[in-house]
Amino acid sequence: MSLIELTTDNFQETIDGDGIVFVDFWASWCGPCRAFAPTFENAAAKHEDITFGKIDTESQRELASAFQIQSIPTLMAFRDNILVFNQAGALPPAAFERLIGEIRGLDMDDVRKQIAEHEASHEHGPDCNHDH
Repeated sequence: MSLIELTTDNFQETIDGDGIVFVDFWASWCGPCRAFAPTFENAAAKHEDITFGKIDTESQRELASAFQIQSIPTLMAFRDNILVFNQAGALPPAAFERLIGEIRGLDMDDVRKQIAEHEASHEHGPDCNHDH
């Protein structure tokens, strides 16, 4: 697809539906973010069937807060509207390419089954503080 700037206005519609979306949480003052930017941009140019979105944590504080971003860059991957990868830190190009291949290779029926089993395996009360 392409490289797009994600905001509160277009984030949900971008990750909804089928397909892969990589999200890079970054800030202009962040050295590692600036170092990772060419890797992210090159991958976006190479993998036209994947959406690559960037979220500027300075101008999109609400999104950064919603995802509890504490370190940048933080890279997330959504596939079929399911968060399947979330890690702080810049990846070298070869590692990012491996990650793209791993996300492409996921058996999403199995991922959905694992999520359903996990959610069914324990109760969620007011003290539940982990993501699903």
